Amino acid sequence: MDPDIDHIVEQLERHGRIGRALELPVERRKALFTRVQGYADRFLDGLAERKAYEADGYERTGADRQFVPEEHGTDLDELLEHLAERVDGPGLNPASGGHLGYIPGGGLEAAAWGDLLAAITNRYAGVFYSSPGAVRMENELVRWSGRLVGYPEGCGGCLLSGGSMANLTAIATARTAMDLKGRDLDRGVVYLTEQAHHSLHKALRLTGLGECIVRQVPMDERHRMRPDALREQALADKRAGLRPFLIIANAGSTDVGAVDPLDALADVAAGLGIWFHVDAAYGGYFLLTEHGRAVMAGIARADSLVMDPHKGLFLPYGTGVLLVKDIRHLRAANSYEAHYMQDARDRMHEPSPAELSPELSKHFRGLRLWLPLKLHGLAPFRACLEEKLWLARYFRQRVSALGYEVGPPPDLSVVHFRLGSGTAEAEIANRRIAQTIQRDGRVFISTTVLNGVFTLRFAALSFRTHREQVDVLLEQLERLAVMS
Repeated sequence: MDPDIDHIVEQLERHGRIGRALELPVERRKALFTRVQGYADRFLDGLAERKAYEADGYERTGADRQFVPEEHGTDLDELLEHLAERVDGPGLNPASGGHLGYIPGGGLEAAAWGDLLAAITNRYAGVFYSSPGAVRMENELVRWSGRLVGYPEGCGGCLLSGGSMANLTAIATARTAMDLKGRDLDRGVVYLTEQAHHSLHKALRLTGLGECIVRQVPMDERHRMRPDALREQALADKRAGLRPFLIIANAGSTDVGAVDPLDALADVAAGLGIWFHVDAAYGGYFLLTEHGRAVMAGIARADSLVMDPHKGLFLPYGTGVLLVKDIRHLRAANSYEAHYMQDARDRMHEPSPAELSPELSKHFRGLRLWLPLKLHGLAPFRACLEEKLWLARYFRQRVSALGYEVGPPPDLSVVHFRLGSGTAEAEIANRRIAQTIQRDGRVFISTTVLNGVFTLRFAALSFRTHREQVDVLLEQLERLAVMS
């Protein structure tokens, strides 16, 4: 039996009174926002004194009740205090210019403002019908990235959460475009190198390609895929009745920053009819520089590629770009039909991101990219990237003069180095160097293993990283070399 109307009205009024706490009165909203802005200002104002890495705080174990919602609200100042202590204190500080490990990002303030506005206005950027302006913005940013690569007008793409999702979507697109059926999986062959990012192996599993044959193509002394070895292996696989369908190249590998010989690899792919994908998550936006365009010659011949604005354009984490030379392949892999979306069908004057990616519910990422690019213009981004290229060369020469073994001249802004040869004693010494620098915390470096040898690793990419931070690292390395 349905409740009577008076009871319904009573319940609406009761729950409405409580629920309206979420609709902040103007003065309270402004007061709370001022406190949030104050927290952000204090964080940014203190960055110069804040460590790049804070080792304390890892000892806390078990549940933290402050992270669990409760029935009644908590004062904002108390919440911000907890945020400062438990979240923005321990661990790696990606906003620091002293972050010289992994692949640093940045966190441009203007991008954060874009995120704030995107969240407040809450525009749905998945379907053109829902928010034509938001979708146009994202599509134009994708087209701009395509022009930077050298792609034709018929290219397509989307903004995703980062390189992992972009690589996954690219691999799904390659599978569809190459018409690889389930019955072909055990004959399908993928070609990459030892330097391929682990997200690519994960993407192969998630797209149902885990049973395919994965060939690790030999590399040259600079950790770049050898086109001759690729051609030889692919031809042998064809003769054996296998189905080579995907080549994955690097344009800035994570370990060493290597850029594969893209033009020569594209020749192999074109000659044998294999989909050519380039992982340029780290290196892609170095195309804004003359050196980047030279070292990545041939990238426009890729069938698909990924680039991360949260790396090369210094955005906060959570922004990747997927580009596909022919948008029809991307649409074929991701398009859908649903009765509840029928109102939108006749109003698709632009490609909708939801038909070009796995995401339907999606964040309006375009605003965090558009606002800093338009506010600052391209010139400071280009200059920052040039500076990082020069910082890598500067560091390599200086650390070599201190007696460290260094790798080959960097393709981009990653330098690998170590003290001594690959002995057990040298590994102990290098581990101690890394741990000492990390405990000090003023700067942060990471480590890797190359050809079975423990290696130290320097990466310059943050827009806040300048020669001052690199000199702090060099001073520490000089002192530690003497002590080892």
